[in-house]
Amino acid sequence: MMSAGNGGAGAAPPIQKVKSMISVASGKGGVGKTVCSIALASSLAKSGRKVLLFDGDLGLANVDVQLGIMAQRDIGAVVAGKLTMPQARMRYSEGGFDVIAGRSGAAQLANVPPSRLAVLGADLAVLAHDYDYVIVDLGAGIDRMVRLLSAYCATRLIVTTAEPTALTDAYALIKVSRADDPQADIRVIINQAKTLNEGERTFATLAKACDNFLKYTPVFAGVVRRDRHVPEAIRAQTPISVKFPASEAALDLQAIAAKLTWS
Repeated sequence: MMSAGNGGAGAAPPIQKVKSMISVASGKGGVGKTVCSIALASSLAKSGRKVLLFDGDLGLANVDVQLGIMAQRDIGAVVAGKLTMPQARMRYSEGGFDVIAGRSGAAQLANVPPSRLAVLGADLAVLAHDYDYVIVDLGAGIDRMVRLLSAYCATRLIVTTAEPTALTDAYALIKVSRADDPQADIRVIINQAKTLNEGERTFATLAKACDNFLKYTPVFAGVVRRDRHVPEAIRAQTPISVKFPASEAALDLQAIAAKLTWS
């Protein structure tokens, strides 16, 4: 498991995973990761859970844009020491959950020192105890920010599509995640599938590669079908589960959220 320190005397203890924290990541961008994060937060909130959505893509944040909110407070103020983590959260009443927004285009956030990033992760882990679920929407790729924030999350969702490059990068993310934490609970969402069967076949392809080369098979979280309502919901800056609750994508994400629930 990753440690917040560098090892040796005086090093920080290993990061302790928080049951309520769920990371949502992807090997590459453009696979619909943030759409999934928002819909999962909304679906869990609809089920009566207390939910926080944290935009962990610190330098390229867009949760606030997709929700159509003007963030008066964001993670940038926390990094700067102007706000505490609890002070940075805001209520997204339309979805019934809380949000901590990132700040897009902020180079200093994309290059947060490891020590400060560890403090942010620890602060979020403490705040997570106030919620039933904390959805951590991470950036794409395998950089240290993704890896460190994932380390606090008891469940790691990886979103991919059937595109070969997306599958290759998803495999790379699974490989790195396993190297960081061999006991990690890794689950895969196949997004933008033409049909449920196609999505299942796509997962089978990825699972076979993981089994062959990593001797490990991730959990199949589910399939989200390609749905014309998704871009419409993005343009409307409203979660698909709120704007079009009966759409195929919304129902698929609702089913995935239901598998995540615990008492």
